[in-house]
Amino acid sequence: MNTNLSAESADSANSAESTDAGSVLARALNHDCPCPTLDLAQLPAAMAALLPGAVAEDELPRLLAQQPLLFSALCAHVGEADLERMQAAVGAIERVVANPAFQAAALARAPEIAQLPQRAAGVFFGYDFHLGEDGPRLIEINTNAGGGLLNALLAALPRTACAHVAPGAALEAAITAVNAQAAGLPERFIAMFREEWRLARGERPLVRVAIVDDVPDEQFLAAEFAVCRRLFASAGIDALIADPSELHFADGVLSCRGQRIDLVYNRLTDFDLSAPEHAALRAAYLADAVVLTPHPRAHALYADKRNLCLLSDGDWLAAAGVAPADRELLAAVVPRTLLVAPEDAETFWNERRRYFFKPFGGYAGRATYRGDKLTKRVFAEIAGGGYVAQELASPSSRRVLVDGEVRELKLDLRLYVYQGEVQLAAARLYQGQTTNFRTPGGGFAPVIALAGT
Repeated sequence: MNTNLSAESADSANSAESTDAGSVLARALNHDCPCPTLDLAQLPAAMAALLPGAVAEDELPRLLAQQPLLFSALCAHVGEADLERMQAAVGAIERVVANPAFQAAALARAPEIAQLPQRAAGVFFGYDFHLGEDGPRLIEINTNAGGGLLNALLAALPRTACAHVAPGAALEAAITAVNAQAAGLPERFIAMFREEWRLARGERPLVRVAIVDDVPDEQFLAAEFAVCRRLFASAGIDALIADPSELHFADGVLSCRGQRIDLVYNRLTDFDLSAPEHAALRAAYLADAVVLTPHPRAHALYADKRNLCLLSDGDWLAAAGVAPADRELLAAVVPRTLLVAPEDAETFWNERRRYFFKPFGGYAGRATYRGDKLTKRVFAEIAGGGYVAQELASPSSRRVLVDGEVRELKLDLRLYVYQGEVQLAAARLYQGQTTNFRTPGGGFAPVIALAGT
């Protein structure tokens, strides 16, 4: 491949512990190619091409205009070897979660609603990684990860050439693979929802879905709800976007606007459905009157941050009977994570620069803190309980061109996963402590995986 690499980026790549050729090249491209190559104005056209169906023609542009920093116009590059290692880690975690000792430990501290066995697996899990010089590190797992559908559209966009880098056969082949994957994602996503329904209800037809979140029109990812509705319409499935206040449960039936709901695509962050405004959905779920995906049990087994303490504890995993190969992989990929107990407050304060502090049930980076940024007042709240401390794992970076100026942004990777299978990889570019979608030049970005040969 004919690539014009700067001496600075080549030296940086060669000094990394990961010497796989694809990973080395990915780091160089992320450094040397800051130019926008995606035409974001083509997103509505991409949706029309991928997802034919009835929806107001101006709905997506209007919603996207409300979030101008949702997408980056760049691609993020990653070595295939690193991506394969992340996929292997997902498989290892799936095997650990299936372990009876792990389930007993995770459910022992979970709310009562999570004890209810479920046949549905849960859609759109998000495994979030930082990709440092020592390889990928798992930061967290989310069970209602947003952005999967939007990233499918992003991956389908055409790309323009960059003046900094000659395309080369390897890069062109990788881009072609991404576009081919994007073309097949709508069918895979619909198959995922149909499988959830089949697991729970057998061969009965899936008629109507409700996409549920609090005040959905005001949600940051409201555009994704519109795309999701079109996804269902393209498959002949009726879909409503609804606030939980519009749901009613009576006579064993969950309804919305007078129509019976078979399945709820759950985007709520009230993971145990304990809020009073979610009472109808909670009652229907407990009565098995609706298929809810993802559900409280999935959150308890995967997304509770305390689970990272088990996944990073080699001694506990060994005692639970986890295979040596899985233990070795998890030791390399999952940063050591510890429960913050009040009696250990002094130790954590003294060693705070080593850690990132996260609430058990947190999401979207809320109430999370880098230890080196903490004040004593905030740490006192953390030390009171409800937090884990995760050893810092630095993200990689991506250079972007904004208003004629080259800037360096942080980069993290999200794998969208269903039943242990990786469906899509996407990147997020940002500045600050956590992903925020407020950084010019940042936002979601497609991932280009580069082979090592």
